[in-house]
Amino acid sequence: MDKLGLNLRYCCRVGKVEAEHEVKQKGYAVYAAKSVMKKSTLFAPIFVLCTAFPVLADIPQPVREDAYLPVNLDEARLGQLLFWDPILSGNGNIACGSCHHPRFATSDGLALGLGEGGIGLGPERKPDPENLPEQRIPRNSPSLFNLGAREFTTLFHDGRIEVDANRASGLRTPLDDDMLVGFNSVLSAQTMFPVLSGDEMAGHYSENDVSQAVRRGIITGPGGAWDIISKRVADIELYAEEFRAVYPEIADGREIAFTDISNAIAAFVEFEWRSDDSPFDKHLRGEQALEGAALDGMELFYGAAGCSACHSGVFQTDHGFHAMGVPQIGPGKAARFETHAKDEGRMRVTGRAEDAYAFRTPSLRNVVKTAPYGHSGAYVSLGEFLAAHVDPTGAVGGFDRSQVTLVELPGVVDWKALDDPGEAAAISGAVTVPAVALSTEEQAKLLAFLESLTDPVALTGRLGIPDAVPSGLPIDR
Repeated sequence: MDKLGLNLRYCCRVGKVEAEHEVKQKGYAVYAAKSVMKKSTLFAPIFVLCTAFPVLADIPQPVREDAYLPVNLDEARLGQLLFWDPILSGNGNIACGSCHHPRFATSDGLALGLGEGGIGLGPERKPDPENLPEQRIPRNSPSLFNLGAREFTTLFHDGRIEVDANRASGLRTPLDDDMLVGFNSVLSAQTMFPVLSGDEMAGHYSENDVSQAVRRGIITGPGGAWDIISKRVADIELYAEEFRAVYPEIADGREIAFTDISNAIAAFVEFEWRSDDSPFDKHLRGEQALEGAALDGMELFYGAAGCSACHSGVFQTDHGFHAMGVPQIGPGKAARFETHAKDEGRMRVTGRAEDAYAFRTPSLRNVVKTAPYGHSGAYVSLGEFLAAHVDPTGAVGGFDRSQVTLVELPGVVDWKALDDPGEAAAISGAVTVPAVALSTEEQAKLLAFLESLTDPVALTGRLGIPDAVPSGLPIDR
């Protein structure tokens, strides 16, 4: 019993007695079935806990403080300025917050976003007719909740950045052995790859010094893309003062390095979007129990529905990779010389055929607010995405293209992969998760539980959007 640390359903039956009571035993919430007691002078006074059996064996313990990396608040405040400052982009027009905005639960509200060449914010973002985007960003913008938790050691949809103790940098990234040493965490490293993408922040090839360096493959070292951005930041006196105040080595004369910028941004993300005060968290802490459909949904999630086979733990992710049959839309992830629109997910990182079309299990914190869903943002409705999980092998065949949230982009074909019968069959054939029989009522209960994962403080953020940034450039609000 001590080892379980979970909710147990205690069924009590004496004649036609079936009582539900919330009791506390050794710090755990213990539940019994709802009272449908038929009036009886014989049985009315009797309440017997007769049989106990765990049906929620995967339910996690409450989040502990030591689950998170420590955060230096001064570093986080510096990171706040950098996160919202377009100075990090090649053309000085896109910030991290442009595609990870609290108005859209740290995403952008689009299936596939527009980076360079876009104007506006979220679903209202439109192509700049004077500088059209070359293509959509190939994958959905992921949310940023709880990325400061120690268990997050693999990031991006395909896991191409991950902790690797065998590397000098401690990280496995697309830069391999050229990766800089000095990133404090995998999150710190992750924050600095979007600045290298022409479709995201670097800009179109030859538009600026950053995009030119990326085009030539010069990322690290003097004159590399990261060095150019670092010097831009260092040349702004307000930033120079802030860096000297936060980092003693810089105060002693060391130049601002790119890793300093990324470490500060990571500290901000870790602090700003920590999410562990939802109704579900309060339930785990024994402060306020879930009830009704949310409680039923939790029992399904951690029980018969099998959701926790992948969405395990207190943040609802096993950090693994699974092929779920999510329809592929947009440009895909092709190399420069390739003409397909496929996105084979984890396989492009590992080279293993068994990883084809597998993508990282996302955390479900605040999931009801983070639409659209899937690596390609194919589902605008969480209910539709859940329904697709019921029969993942049939998801592609039954997919409704009309509901996808895409900004019109002239000359772009978004359905190349799905229009290829062989590719559509490959996506469906790669599915590794079993179908699960869930009634409409059960799906509604699961959605009620997912609603209980919403943390209002995390959605708003703690430091918020600054009034201004040291570069003086406009902020996306």
